[in-house]
Amino acid sequence: MGLDMYAWAVPATDDLPDTDFERPDGTDEFHYWRKHPNLHGWMEQLYSKKGGVREFNCTSVRLTLDDLGRLEGELGSLPETHGFFFGVSYGDEVDDDRRFIAQAREVISLGHAVYYSAWW
Repeated sequence: MGLDMYAWAVPATDDLPDTDFERPDGTDEFHYWRKHPNLHGWMEQLYSKKGGVREFNCTSVRLTLDDLGRLEGELGSLPETHGFFFGVSYGDEVDDDRRFIAQAREVISLGHAVYYSAWW
């Protein structure tokens, strides 16, 4: 039990929402994190900025190229985040986070929309 975090993609269309998009069946994630609460906290803040109002569990937020650029610039200062069974971010996750950002940019360049979701 704990914080499981996923990035997944769907073909981009004009009508895709920024938040609360349900992951279609058969959609595989292209990136996975386990217990990286500070990144989750950053994503939760993004979710709220984009209009999300639900508890940020088992819901999603869309990541744009601009969002990825902001995330990249803030990797050293992600908000300290705590939650039930979230674990702790130690700071050594930065290389993996950079790999994710590069993957996400590539996925977007191929005509897909990138979403983040988590389950805890």
